[in-house]
Amino acid sequence: MHEQGHEATNTIKLAERRVFSNSFKPLYNEGMSLVEQAAEYLDGEGRAAAKSLSRIGATLYAAESMRLTTRLMQIASWLLLQRAANSGEMTRDQVAAEKAKVRLDTASAPGDTVGWSELPEHFRSIVDHSLRLQSLVRRMDDQIYGETADRRAPAHLRTGNPVSDQINLLHTAFARG
Repeated sequence: MHEQGHEATNTIKLAERRVFSNSFKPLYNEGMSLVEQAAEYLDGEGRAAAKSLSRIGATLYAAESMRLTTRLMQIASWLLLQRAANSGEMTRDQVAAEKAKVRLDTASAPGDTVGWSELPEHFRSIVDHSLRLQSLVRRMDDQIYGETADRRAPAHLRTGNPVSDQINLLHTAFARG
């Protein structure tokens, strides 16, 4: 038993060390770069490609675009909070309180969904990248802060407005930087 507790403590220390050190910068850069890449794609090439999709493909593209945008807003919010803690602008406790508003659980439609294969390959690769990044960030978050009861609750039982929460969270993070 003692060995397992020691391993869990070491895992937490490693995750915290990664987030609160210079090795955080590549993760931060990857996340922010993906946000920019997705925005450029959705505003340009993606918008043009969506016009040639079938009705089913276009509906799926619209839904997945919204999920992608939400997922990336959540990832960016988490990264900005960690950066604020890293730079000393916020304490770990302040970050923990603010990051409770971040939802790192935005799913995507399964790859076998009707119309998925019709979606542009570049778009699907951005979605896949965002899902991998979200998974990594969520694991780090769980290791550092622990899994929250709110995250374990079914989505329909959660309180609050996720979009409003994200806007407020981004405002908080940017106001400090």
